Amino acid sequence: MAETVLVTGGSGYIGSWCVIELLRRGYQVRATVRNLASETPVRGAIEALGHGHGALSFYAANLTRDEGWDEAIAGCDFVLHVASPLAVAEPRDPMTIIGPARDGALRVIGAAIKAGVKRVVMTSSVAATGRGYDAPDGVSDETCWTDGEDTRLGAYARSKTIAERAAWDLIASAGGATQLVTINPTLVLGPVLSRDFSGSVQVIERLMAGRVPGIPRLGFNVVDVRDVADLHIRAMTAEAAAGERFIAAGAWAWMGDMASMLRARLGAQANKVPTRKAPDFVLRLVGVFDKEVASVAGSLGRKRDHTSAKAQEALGWRPRPIEETVVDCARSLLAVGAV
Repeated sequence: MAETVLVTGGSGYIGSWCVIELLRRGYQVRATVRNLASETPVRGAIEALGHGHGALSFYAANLTRDEGWDEAIAGCDFVLHVASPLAVAEPRDPMTIIGPARDGALRVIGAAIKAGVKRVVMTSSVAATGRGYDAPDGVSDETCWTDGEDTRLGAYARSKTIAERAAWDLIASAGGATQLVTINPTLVLGPVLSRDFSGSVQVIERLMAGRVPGIPRLGFNVVDVRDVADLHIRAMTAEAAAGERFIAAGAWAWMGDMASMLRARLGAQANKVPTRKAPDFVLRLVGVFDKEVASVAGSLGRKRDHTSAKAQEALGWRPRPIEETVVDCARSLLAVGAV
């Protein structure tokens, strides 16, 4: 009989691709959504790729409430805890993100322990593997931990750090058979399934729509959402993964590199992609009026690299070429009419 996996946040960008990959590999899959009204569009997008049908069921559960979690997790072999609050713009009150992220992780993992789940794989972020606010540019690995109490950091980075710390503390204090693994992705791009996509995809959406005043000096390690899903499942099943963190990172690229890839591969479809560079002061000026731009202004010109050597060596994971990820992301945005 096929094993059963619960994916929290099954309507989200990473969550939906985890569902697709689990179904492709023959698992029985349960997905949580905040409201069951989301089931029809999510199921439709997944089934359009040839997956779902009888092997996929949906449950209503919210990170901020206890109701629904015991029912969703009962009888599951594994849990992929992907759901987490995400704000592109910096909130006035950091606790609007930190609280639900931390408390939601504790709710889900607590219910998993109670149900006797074998292993929980939790989606964290490289935002939780920082080398320090004032640290020089360099390469981070899984031994690095962001200081979640540093109020100079954005709410998202603090929320991911505090939630992950709380998860590890809960597993340690429970002392039971349920194991924990965390996945720490970099900037997640790749195909979208609908116009309801993650804030990370705005990097490509803004370029394709010409919604940036030139190309900023911003860069990221890019990882494909399909590869992130694959790493979650490898971490779920590999014996060596228990109790470990794994960074999901592909190659580093500046936004100028990504813009060049789009223009070279998409031709006229990428005719709105800027060709001029934007001086840093222009981005900072725009940030006065655009909170989303303001949230990344502190990263201008910085190269904070991350290595996925551990995932590659321990789990045999391989990220696909960045150009494939960037171009597939853009093509999917065109296909769903988002640009």
